[in-house]
Amino acid sequence: MIVGDCRIFAIESGITEAVENLSQLALGYFVIHVGGRAFGVRQPDASLLGCSFDEVERRLQRRGMHVPPIPLDVPATEIATAYLDAIYRDNARTDYFGLSQHQFADALQTSGAIWAPDGDEAFDDGSHILQFDVVGRVRIVAFLNTEAPDDFSQTISEEWVDADLFYAIVSGWKTLFSLERTAQLKAKSTRLPAV
Repeated sequence: MIVGDCRIFAIESGITEAVENLSQLALGYFVIHVGGRAFGVRQPDASLLGCSFDEVERRLQRRGMHVPPIPLDVPATEIATAYLDAIYRDNARTDYFGLSQHQFADALQTSGAIWAPDGDEAFDDGSHILQFDVVGRVRIVAFLNTEAPDDFSQTISEEWVDADLFYAIVSGWKTLFSLERTAQLKAKSTRLPAV
């Protein structure tokens, strides 16, 4: 199932097996498309999807609150580099757009700007996705944390999407995923032998 336009922004998922456990929900995959590139592992058994679903719910609950801790004109490459430097790399960098490493990392965490990785194995391909709510629009910066830091700039995709459209896509995916999971659980229960 794909909701949105893969050339700009879309969410894609597939349920291989729905499960009753509400913290797991289903086995399958969850991929986010940004600017024509797919981020996430697209395999039938990539991950249990509970964390990805919960993160989508948090996106919707915090609409308008994913405020960027950086000036709007900072290029996506610089944002991605700063994010990786602050959270994943050991380096001597001291300035993060006027913030300390701790302030920058904390601002990304507390604003909910970090969408992926989300705790599931869905993004074990090294994908990272940042979302910023900016006055009626949403800025999405997606990239891979590659083995060679110099190569990662080729993996960066960025899109600016109207906020109403962005949140309609996110909400639409949540609704369709829930319906698909419920249908699979119902079908599974009717196939079980009577005791």
